[in-house]
Amino acid sequence: MFQHYREEFQIIKERDPSIKSPMEVMLYPSFKVMLSYRRAHKLYLKGHYFLARWISQRAARRTGIEIHPGANIGKGFFIDHGTGVIIGETTIIGDNVTLYQGVTLGGTGKETGKRHPTLEDNVMVSAGAKVIGSFTVGKNSKIGAGSVVIEEVPPNCTVVGIPGRIVRQNNEKVPASDMDQIHLPDPVKEDISVLQKENSELVNRVLELEKELAEIKKKM
Repeated sequence: MFQHYREEFQIIKERDPSIKSPMEVMLYPSFKVMLSYRRAHKLYLKGHYFLARWISQRAARRTGIEIHPGANIGKGFFIDHGTGVIIGETTIIGDNVTLYQGVTLGGTGKETGKRHPTLEDNVMVSAGAKVIGSFTVGKNSKIGAGSVVIEEVPPNCTVVGIPGRIVRQNNEKVPASDMDQIHLPDPVKEDISVLQKENSELVNRVLELEKELAEIKKKM
């Protein structure tokens, strides 16, 4: 437990620029819930399911973060703010993954066995995003704020929108050290720009045709 305590303390201290003193770390929901999760997960693996769930539900009431004790979470995991985060039973999370508030790693309700997503190393899931189903989000990928992801995401991708779609691939930056949730591509804005350009071209073409028609009428 002391090792987990030290690891969680260091992770939060490194990744949250708002921390002014080390003592603030102990106030963080992420710090509290991860210590409870580590205890509950050990009990879950030993078959003490009720006690494991009791610890996890108690932590959820205190922090607003619900992590099922069956979830498998690697090293360097960080939840910023945390309120409304839900992590399902068969979720697998790699190393150095970051989640923001309101994130759901859930199931579709139609699957059995492995029902929840797998997040590989260095994935970042921004505020309010939902990742639903038993697929994999590849390493170094980013999920934009408010996105709903229901399909496989290859490594080194940026996904935004509802439903989520890949708007950038082979980005080699590591999300654990790049916490920017804002400067992501906006596919809706890009689509609108394309439509505006096409509309402008059509308007110009109509004006040209009207001009040609007017000249024909004059000659007649």
